[in-house]
Amino acid sequence: MKRILSILLILTLALVLSVPVLAANEGAERVVVGADLSEDQILSVYGQFGLMRGAVPELKVTNAEERSYLQGIVSESIIGTRSISCIYIKLLSENSGLTVSTNNITWCTQDMYRSALMTAGIYDAEVRVGAPFPVSGTAALTGIYKAYEDITGQKLSEEAKAAAADELVITAELADALEEAGIPVPENSDQLAEQVAQADAVAIVNELKLILDETQTMSDDELRIQIINIANQYGYTISDEYIEKLISLCRSMEGLSISELTEKVEQFKAGVATVKQYADTVQEYTQKAVTFGQKVSGFFESIANFFRGLFGKN
Repeated sequence: MKRILSILLILTLALVLSVPVLAANEGAERVVVGADLSEDQILSVYGQFGLMRGAVPELKVTNAEERSYLQGIVSESIIGTRSISCIYIKLLSENSGLTVSTNNITWCTQDMYRSALMTAGIYDAEVRVGAPFPVSGTAALTGIYKAYEDITGQKLSEEAKAAAADELVITAELADALEEAGIPVPENSDQLAEQVAQADAVAIVNELKLILDETQTMSDDELRIQIINIANQYGYTISDEYIEKLISLCRSMEGLSISELTEKVEQFKAGVATVKQYADTVQEYTQKAVTFGQKVSGFFESIANFFRGLFGKN
């Protein structure tokens, strides 16, 4: 009898241990607020999240905690001296995917967050990032880490968290550089140009993630050529400064779980809005409209010339 009970105990334990950690935490939520916010500012962010304060367990993140990941990879003006960004996270069932929404975040896009969080090892969750007034948003990543680890009771890889923070900053900086380089969009479409640059920066970084198993055996010079070729495929020539940053980013990601990351990147690519295709479509229709307008204008000019000639003869 004791033998049977022991076997049953072992089987039960094996079953419990085989259940994914996230399955037990599915639906668990946290809010993380910046430690330097006033009570009114915190309440305003809760309003953005559509939550009543107290409905979800709340944590705080300090500027010192934010600096643990950002110092040295982003300028002091962006880090600042206060913790402002806030986040809400809800864990979802396996393979549900990752959704991110933002409010008052000026530098980091939703797709930049999604891409970086996958690098950190966070895959199935609903995330909201907000602030009581416009901020860059880089520090929000630290709050997401803190909430995720509090929910699961497990530490994310420090290497993965550092690489993800590095990725978020480099991608945002690269987007600015691509926009400055000039993007072929219709005139007076500054916002569209910014969106295309942001989408392309994320795409370039994710193309590099897909070849991490190859970059491990490449020299820096060989990797440099790969980066140049990928950028060229998207229509850009990027500066040596950003090539070196991307080399450094690749090296920091090569020690992660590459097969798992590659799988998530493929899923991510399939679900990303093709902003550049939209821009190309807008440009195409704009050009057609201009051509049509020129033809119509030419038609009416011809009529006007006809009557001018007619009255001139009289």
